[in-house]
Amino acid sequence: MRKEFNVTGSCNPQRHYMVDTEKRFKAVENLIDRGNYFTINRARQYGKTTILRMIWRKLSDKYLIIDTSFEGVGDTVFKSEASFVRLVVSLMKDALKYVGVPQTSVLDESMPTTMKELSKVIVQFCQSVQKPVLLMIDEVDKSSDNQLFLNFIGMLRELYLMRDKQGMNYTFHSVILAGVYDIKNLKLKLRPDAEKKYNSPWNIAADFNVDMTFHPEEIAQMLNDYENDVHTGMDIKAISEEIYKYTTGYPYLVSAICKIIDERLEAEWTLDNVQKAVKIIAKGENVTLIDDLSKNIENNTELRDFLYSIVVNGQEYSYSMVDPIVRLANMFSYIRENQRGKTMIHNLIFEEALFVYFSNKTMREQGTKISPFVLNYVQNGKLNMEHVVTRFRDLMREEYRESTVPFLEKEGRLLFLTFLKPIINGIGFYYVEPQTRDNRRMDLVVTYDKQEYIVELKIWHGDKYEELGRDQLSGYLANRGMDEGYLVTFDFSKNKQEAEPQWIEWNGKRIFEVIV
Repeated sequence: MRKEFNVTGSCNPQRHYMVDTEKRFKAVENLIDRGNYFTINRARQYGKTTILRMIWRKLSDKYLIIDTSFEGVGDTVFKSEASFVRLVVSLMKDALKYVGVPQTSVLDESMPTTMKELSKVIVQFCQSVQKPVLLMIDEVDKSSDNQLFLNFIGMLRELYLMRDKQGMNYTFHSVILAGVYDIKNLKLKLRPDAEKKYNSPWNIAADFNVDMTFHPEEIAQMLNDYENDVHTGMDIKAISEEIYKYTTGYPYLVSAICKIIDERLEAEWTLDNVQKAVKIIAKGENVTLIDDLSKNIENNTELRDFLYSIVVNGQEYSYSMVDPIVRLANMFSYIRENQRGKTMIHNLIFEEALFVYFSNKTMREQGTKISPFVLNYVQNGKLNMEHVVTRFRDLMREEYRESTVPFLEKEGRLLFLTFLKPIINGIGFYYVEPQTRDNRRMDLVVTYDKQEYIVELKIWHGDKYEELGRDQLSGYLANRGMDEGYLVTFDFSKNKQEAEPQWIEWNGKRIFEVIV
């Protein structure tokens, strides 16, 4: 049986198509060899557990590895110090059953009931075995808000500090914690009404700066392994670059696109099917990652408003972890840093999911005003974008009056996306070009049945900026090798422009202008 693309649990090179992780593993191995304590803190389904399994497979000859997890331990073990300490010893013993440790060991003979006694047991155990001991704890988020767990982390820190005096075998040679939250900020809470504390006993941890995203050449290598088995004749370079365009290398999203094409789209590796797979994922049906995105923004108003301002209003913020909300969004990998050192949404799939979330909310609130259901949007299988933007302009003038100007300044562009969504739903796709996103303009790339349309959404700031908008749109069209584009300008000024929609020639390009 051939291998498959994996989107659940850790990846195994014997069973799954994988990118080459050797470079990442070497960086992790160097941290371990130096005796560092560190945290693999990455977003959900980012490859954390896969790294832990690689450590187990490749370093078991060099280290005695205690590989354990706090997932599923229940709440009763946290009711007393004695029960928690017994849990830790039990987890260590269970992890060592199959690694050749003698049955009668320090752990078997010990019955600690306090954290201080557990500390002594760890020291005795590490000094009693022949290999340096490596402790790995997965899913530490499950216990991160518990004081006993924090005390345990603090105890590990104290033992770490004693190594300089007592020698490296005094305690664990290296400790690796894995989870979404940065363990240096264990008390960070998702809900804004909960207590926030940023002090942590894990300040001895080394920074984990390993790049775990999949780059186009790595995706190509994985697809090449697949192609050697299946022989589809795909254009590996083009497909890998297209997958990266939509995912920015988010490991789960890369594998999910590949799995959908292989298993649900009859292994037809086309650019069109990459986009179809993206749409399937962005819908969020049975996709834990998208479900988490929805839950997190529902649970945190500040996070939701922050992402809205980036996605819809083109707001840019400094990519600085000094700001707690930037740090939170970055921890979930909802944002990344652009070339100017500003925040941007991490990938186009998250952006699409956020657009759907915000536009659905707007549709529920404004649906009777912005219903797009009029005939002739699609003619002979081709989207009539001229009619789309003209009808949107007419509808806005019919339904919204001067009293709604403050609302429109904030929501105008989202209203257009909400209007457009049901027209192209099921066939088309849209995304905002990252390089053009700002408060004054954003270029929207719309695809529909292999046809592509460029719509610039712009806020009126006078004649000078209108001409600049034409220059920018015509330049963007030239870069994409296109001859026609659409300019939708939102005019919120008192002296509102009343020009009718029209085609104009500008810098050798045809631009259809609509003023809303």
